[in-house]
Amino acid sequence: MSASSPTRRCLHPYVVMGAAAILPGIGQLLNHQPTRALTFIFFILMLGAATYHLTTTGHSFAGRHAGGLFIYAVSVMDAYRFARLRWSIGGTTTQPSADA
Repeated sequence: MSASSPTRRCLHPYVVMGAAAILPGIGQLLNHQPTRALTFIFFILMLGAATYHLTTTGHSFAGRHAGGLFIYAVSVMDAYRFARLRWSIGGTTTQPSADA
């Protein structure tokens, strides 16, 4: 990467955390981690479905989907942690040049 590569500011960690709390995987996408976002979404769906099928109708919504909700909460914390790390390192990312 050359010194003339354009740089762009990272998003504030609170913005990333807010977006991640609204929609699963968006925080990881804002952190430029699409594979990690898909992994979290996959495990949210799989563990949500597993706990749904392992519980009875007498449980609450949160109880029936506890596995998915747990991974969802972890994904919000993960998105914030990486955004905070990137922000503390320097707050900018260097974009790869088109000729690379």
